[in-house]
Amino acid sequence: MLCTAAGILLGAAAPFAVPSDDDRDVAEVVAAAGWILHVEVRVLRVLESSDEVGVGGRRAVTYLAEVATAPVMDLAAWPGDRVAGHPKRLAYAEPGVHQHDLDWATSTLDTLGIMVTAPPVQVRTWSLSSIWRLSTSRGLVWLKVVPAFCAAEPAVLPLLDHRVVPVVLGAAPDRVLLTDVPGHDQYGATGEEWRSMARMLIDLQKEWTQRIPELERVGVADKRPAAAIPAIVRVVDRHRRLLDPDTARALDSIVERLPERFTALDSCGVPDTLVHGDFYPGNVRGVPGAYRILDWSHCGIGNPMLDLRPSVERMTPQDQRQWISIWADGWSRVVPGCAARRAAELARPLGPLLGAVTYQLFLDNLETTERHYFDGDPLRALGRAVAAAST
Repeated sequence: MLCTAAGILLGAAAPFAVPSDDDRDVAEVVAAAGWILHVEVRVLRVLESSDEVGVGGRRAVTYLAEVATAPVMDLAAWPGDRVAGHPKRLAYAEPGVHQHDLDWATSTLDTLGIMVTAPPVQVRTWSLSSIWRLSTSRGLVWLKVVPAFCAAEPAVLPLLDHRVVPVVLGAAPDRVLLTDVPGHDQYGATGEEWRSMARMLIDLQKEWTQRIPELERVGVADKRPAAAIPAIVRVVDRHRRLLDPDTARALDSIVERLPERFTALDSCGVPDTLVHGDFYPGNVRGVPGAYRILDWSHCGIGNPMLDLRPSVERMTPQDQRQWISIWADGWSRVVPGCAARRAAELARPLGPLLGAVTYQLFLDNLETTERHYFDGDPLRALGRAVAAAST
């Protein structure tokens, strides 16, 4: 579905197939649409997504995309006003806004004496970010634009050690410009690579145990008990009617004893600090010896054992035990005498409970067509909390 930068609806292009099966990654969609339609296309948002098989045997997805000029071929009519405003519409999902973001990036680079040398490439656009790759006179640069509920990332990244995160070239309330990190996302990392990644984050977190007021000033999420317990209670209450009786009873027991659990966690001697919020090998990029930790959109203030959750949820039981040992060993090194292993066990159900809170935050701040990425996630996270508490 095509529209102009002024929001005038033009009509729908014929369906076409691309190799990617992840509708967040739009580079192949943009390239194929440009080749077929002979115009530059910028994806704004998903209009419809279905598990039904579409062209070329792929999942059927309909995007709204912006064009500077109308293509010469005929476009099909489409029912409804697909560019009508919505109170929860993401800023970068509106026609014309991508250009504002790119203009800011170009201006920021200009002030640093860096020239953009090729047209920008739209890499990913979905409900949590819009990411562009820029070729410049100093190599690749990445523009990441985020919604307001992920604004912790551009606020925090400029404060962090550039040996741990990508170098920040510019930041604004909803945007950040980052230097490229050569290498690969470390989804397949194991063993010693895990240990190296964990050490990076733990050493960073050690520094931030003494800098909590700075995090409070920039407005990162509070995951300490005074804020976390009421948020967990609210999300459990919202989903109670969808829980089976056994899960509901187990959750009630966990929630009732949350103050006790947080007190026990605090007594382990592992201090509150900056929590990444989505730390797992896939959010680490680079090569051994030169890793950088990405995606700080969900960071907060809390016990660092909360960062066990994303990795543990993706691992086999054997790998989970190894990861927990790495984390416990790391904090025992940083805080000699602390009960790091007990802290890791106490935090296991807290991670998914706070994950449910985060997923609900996303759902509450997105229009209907952007919610499909997270539908059912709060409920699944609550189920994982019960399983973690019983382990």
